[in-house]
Amino acid sequence: MSTRNENEIESIGDAHISSSTETPLRADAFDTSDDDKIQNIEYHFSEIMKELGLDLTDDSLSGTPYRVAKMYVKELFYGLNPKNRPETSIFENKYQYKKMLVEQNITIDSACEHHFLPIIGTAHVGYIPKNKVIGLSKINRLVDYYSHRPQVQERLCLQILKDLQQTLGTEDVIVVIQAKHLCVSSRGIKDKSSFTTTIEYRGKFVESDTRKEFLEVVNTPFDVT
Repeated sequence: MSTRNENEIESIGDAHISSSTETPLRADAFDTSDDDKIQNIEYHFSEIMKELGLDLTDDSLSGTPYRVAKMYVKELFYGLNPKNRPETSIFENKYQYKKMLVEQNITIDSACEHHFLPIIGTAHVGYIPKNKVIGLSKINRLVDYYSHRPQVQERLCLQILKDLQQTLGTEDVIVVIQAKHLCVSSRGIKDKSSFTTTIEYRGKFVESDTRKEFLEVVNTPFDVT
């Protein structure tokens, strides 16, 4: 690989370029079973470890390739497969509740697609119901689902927003994500204190007063005592 190509690759990663709202997937992404994927990743990760000079005959390291492979397929990146999208309990808005509903401080546990390093933070989601409302925990599950794939924060924001718009039959959705990227804090500039905020909104949240109301709710401390 030439120095020029290395520089280009690094600059693309640092720029957080996202090519599409959809996660880039091959057409045959799910033709292979999870068990076969685990077996294949186990082999390739063992080769990576060997290239790093690690001794896989050591008791502490011998099971690492399998553990990493299983973690990738079953845990960290389970959100890649559409069959794993959580069921969303949708109910008729019998109360005719028409004001803002906000679910905040939802845990973000994702991975940067440019370095496969963790993205950790919180999401705040709001919507204004029309004819449908969603079970509160289902918002958390949707956030978790889209988080558990190699991601770009901007895309993650949009994927959550668009899914909720389609599920709820309303344009009136807003998503804010605040997250720390370990690709920034543990490599490159190694900035330990910075974090990234992304915000996407549609419908009534385009109006500054509605958006301001949402942000005031999100920024108001909550005390159960």
